[in-house]
Amino acid sequence: MKEIEKLKAGLEYCYDDEEVDAIKQNAIKNCRIYNSIDDEDRQKQYDFLCEMLGSVGENVWIAKTFSCDNGKNIFIGDNFTGNFNLTILDVKEVYIGNNVMIGPNTLITTVGHPLTPKGRRQHLAQGSEIKIGDDVWLGGNVTILPGVTLGNNVVVGAGAVVTKDIPDNCLAIGVPARVVRKLENDIE
Repeated sequence: MKEIEKLKAGLEYCYDDEEVDAIKQNAIKNCRIYNSIDDEDRQKQYDFLCEMLGSVGENVWIAKTFSCDNGKNIFIGDNFTGNFNLTILDVKEVYIGNNVMIGPNTLITTVGHPLTPKGRRQHLAQGSEIKIGDDVWLGGNVTILPGVTLGNNVVVGAGAVVTKDIPDNCLAIGVPARVVRKLENDIE
């Protein structure tokens, strides 16, 4: 198998393979273009996100500086706000629901690396998709790790590192993030 095929299949792949690296270089170029658009030209920002990402709902805005690994693996619903310095490492798919707010300096990463020095020296990586439900709020400096699913009406407190799934209607805080209480869902 080619390295790009391994990546798409969720297997370990070499991240500095020429085809894999070309995707990242294109994303870097697109992020540079997006981040250079005038802050006051929201329509131009939105239009470019629609070209750059896999899909974009209505009323979507991402503050500068935005960074990603691919772009085409990011799928965002309606009414989304991504605050300053959002990084989404989307070697695999990232699905974001409707009415989601993401605080500044947040990292959503679908990619991990081996725990062994041999694997890291071989520049191996492996990706797992991330799903974020509707009505989610991620506080500032949150990290979401590969393979995590966040349910609907989830709030993740500032600075949390989410290493496992969080069910619907929960508040999670800490490192690693843990559910500390249920949340009322006042729209059902």
